[in-house]
Amino acid sequence: MKYSKALNIEPGKAICYSGFREGQQPGGIVPSYDEIKEDLLILHNHWKYLRLYDCDPHSEIVLEVIEKEKLNFKVMLGAYIVAEVNNYGCPWGGTYSEEQLEINKNNNVTQIKKLISLANKYPDIICCLSAGNEACVDWTDHYVPVESVINYVKMIKKGAKQPVTFCENYLPWLDKLKALVEVVDFVSIHTYPVWEYKNLHEAMEYTKHNYYSVADRYPDKLVVITEAGWTTFSNGRGICPSNVSEEHQQIYYNDLVDWCEENEILTFVFEAFDEPWKGSDEALEPEKHWGLFKADRTPKLVMSDLYHKA
Repeated sequence: MKYSKALNIEPGKAICYSGFREGQQPGGIVPSYDEIKEDLLILHNHWKYLRLYDCDPHSEIVLEVIEKEKLNFKVMLGAYIVAEVNNYGCPWGGTYSEEQLEINKNNNVTQIKKLISLANKYPDIICCLSAGNEACVDWTDHYVPVESVINYVKMIKKGAKQPVTFCENYLPWLDKLKALVEVVDFVSIHTYPVWEYKNLHEAMEYTKHNYYSVADRYPDKLVVITEAGWTTFSNGRGICPSNVSEEHQQIYYNDLVDWCEENEILTFVFEAFDEPWKGSDEALEPEKHWGLFKADRTPKLVMSDLYHKA
């Protein structure tokens, strides 16, 4: 398979994993060793690749569990870089004091160094590295200039042996990130038809269009999908409630996996478990409901054939 040759990895299913449960969140209470072990035991029979977003205590515990429990996972580990310049076009914030931006730059360097350190500590588990997540798209609240991302990629490549990428919405790759394409080992795109007002019947064609618009532009560079999925609830802000359900998620997921396997496209499905901490305080906030499993770890419809409720 083309991606297995380029990344020197075996074919396998891939999923984004963040284990924060009720009352937990990044920067606050993190899941325990046993909670993460429970999650990984749910996932390990069906997925081979996990994507982790941050070099934080959560990710460190995940890597520890994989090593100690001898679980057969390979990990894409990311550094979560934060705003280095203000983004006045962000609808939900994205402006900071000059002092905070300077602190952020220092924190980003620390995060990149931590990524390199973990990559070298777990060389048999961590298979590839990401210099950041959705930090260059126009609407981001943690905007980082392309030049900085390029520098971070170069830092990582100098310090670690794993292939390096940057995870971003498909659109900036078409033009804005052209210089970044030259330095990454592979391109990582995100595609969310439901956020772009596509109904279920349009969804897969739109996903394919997103993918091939980037892949055809850079025929000599491997393109991986590092996020694609379908939420199961919406409060009506940004996503029509009638366009989301467990049935919708099941259809899109199955179509996505079939297409990706047929065309040898490595795709990290977003995401394993619902994350109650995300987005607004509203229960139907769509950001909380992308999981293939609910926050209580019971399977949604898409996983009902593989995981039967007790």
